[in-house]
Amino acid sequence: MNTRKFLSMLAIASVLMYSCSDDDDNPVVVNEEEVITTMTVTLTNGTDVVTLVSRDLDGPDGPNAPVIDISGPLSANTMYTGEVELLNETETPAENVNEEIEGEADEHQFFYEVAGTLNATTAYTDTEADYPPNTGTNPVGITFSLTTTDASTGSFSVTLRHEPKKPNDGTLADAGGDTDIAQSFDVTIQ
Repeated sequence: MNTRKFLSMLAIASVLMYSCSDDDDNPVVVNEEEVITTMTVTLTNGTDVVTLVSRDLDGPDGPNAPVIDISGPLSANTMYTGEVELLNETETPAENVNEEIEGEADEHQFFYEVAGTLNATTAYTDTEADYPPNTGTNPVGITFSLTTTDASTGSFSVTLRHEPKKPNDGTLADAGGDTDIAQSFDVTIQ
């Protein structure tokens, strides 16, 4: 009988010791997605500056649609330098989300799509190496170029993917990952 009691107590003690073990040796790192309320795309050619703004202050899950503002048409046969700025305006002052994207450039990439009859092409002008501590050669897309040809209308879409496959062929379908923000703008080239 004493042996049974001893073995039972030993079994209980080992269960208690196991359940109270320190499992914090390898904590899971949680990288919460940033809240992005505002996307501003600035296209510049000398004194010609066109801004495309999407502002969704209640977020993508809120009941209100984003407010879109396009400052004017693009000029035909022109090369623009482009830059994307992302903000979280639920905080005061507004948080610049670009800082996190730059710090995790190897985990982010913007994708640009032209649709309809819009006569324009885009090209990346930055890589992971532009945003320390990253040293990769894959594009990020915070900066880019947009080149227009003949007058036309169509949509210009900007999508930020988190953890896309890198390298990829420059398309959303090949990149995979999760969409942090996506917006389509109706654009005119004159």
